[in-house]
Amino acid sequence: MLLVEAQAGNRLTTAAANGDQAELKTLLRGKEVHPDTANEFGKTALQVMMFGNCSVARELLKHGASANVQDGLGISPAHDAARTGFVDTLRVLVEYGASVNTADSFGALPVHIAVSEGHVEVVRFLAPRSDLRQTDKRGESALDRARASNHPGIVEILERQLESDQNSSQQRSNSTINM
Repeated sequence: MLLVEAQAGNRLTTAAANGDQAELKTLLRGKEVHPDTANEFGKTALQVMMFGNCSVARELLKHGASANVQDGLGISPAHDAARTGFVDTLRVLVEYGASVNTADSFGALPVHIAVSEGHVEVVRFLAPRSDLRQTDKRGESALDRARASNHPGIVEILERQLESDQNSSQQRSNSTINM
């Protein structure tokens, strides 16, 4: 039985927010609702889920939820996971195609958010996957934010990654010249 869309969206997002695996599986496996169906507030289950619950994220994504859905401010699940510090959830999102290089309406990438929140492990995960030279609308890079927030460990991670990126770029450039 297909549920009325608004009802279905509310049931699905409530199950995701509460971490109710049984209800989530019932709705998704019975194909009673598409995983991107929004609730009455326009949010999908992936946007309101408990970000520490990787199995909820995996279940939604496995059934076709968009890993790159954004709200009205351009905030994606990757931004939310970076903000809350749930690196394992972020890994699942990336595994299912979440972009870590899509900016929100403030120009911030998930790595900018993780830096501002001081989430070292999230920054360590995101740094090699992110465009660290990208600046937000205030003109700040992730490294600028780390320095301003006085996060020396994060500054070190970002500086090493930027150096590694530069070395890789130079090696590619040199190999092209030598061809």
